[in-house]
Amino acid sequence: MRGAGTPSSPAADLELAQRCGRGDPDAFEQLYRAHAGRLYTLIVRMVASAETAEDLLQEVFLTAYRKVSSFRGDSSLGTWLYRMAVNHCLDYLRGRQSKMARTTDSIEDEGMVEPVASAPLVASTINRLDLERAIAQLPEGCRTAFVLHDVEGFQHHEIATLLGISEGTSKSQVHKARMKLRGILSGAVAGVRRAVSAQAGHR
Repeated sequence: MRGAGTPSSPAADLELAQRCGRGDPDAFEQLYRAHAGRLYTLIVRMVASAETAEDLLQEVFLTAYRKVSSFRGDSSLGTWLYRMAVNHCLDYLRGRQSKMARTTDSIEDEGMVEPVASAPLVASTINRLDLERAIAQLPEGCRTAFVLHDVEGFQHHEIATLLGISEGTSKSQVHKARMKLRGILSGAVAGVRRAVSAQAGHR
């Protein structure tokens, strides 16, 4: 579920946040261990760089350390950290976009309808690592929208608000990402088949 983390009760979350706010190192280590894995996975998918993801993860927890005393239990700690991580990723991506030309094509088709998936995106011969590598190859705009929608479960109107784009552009970016992923993964499948055929031919 989007924003979900390690299951916990509201009372336990609030108590842990209060302990962190008082500077309890054991409490903050508990917070880190409970949520760092999921947050790292989210961040590395969004920024497509393990090194950058590690830096951003540390920034997220530094921000959490400074702001945890403001946590009031309106959501779970996992959701609170998740939103913080998404915002850090978006800030990072926007900052990078301001320094260099946008790598994705400009999309102006506001009326595009999101296609209905008629077949699974990933072939059975593709493993999780192949998929992660394929996602990392997507142009930045497509990758961000795809991760938020298809991986993290945001709706297009939510993505539009997060990214400052129209809902139609979000749909178009996700559709474009799916098409590119199919092409990348189809090439990977073909490569596997060629390798298997070549190996069989040597027997």
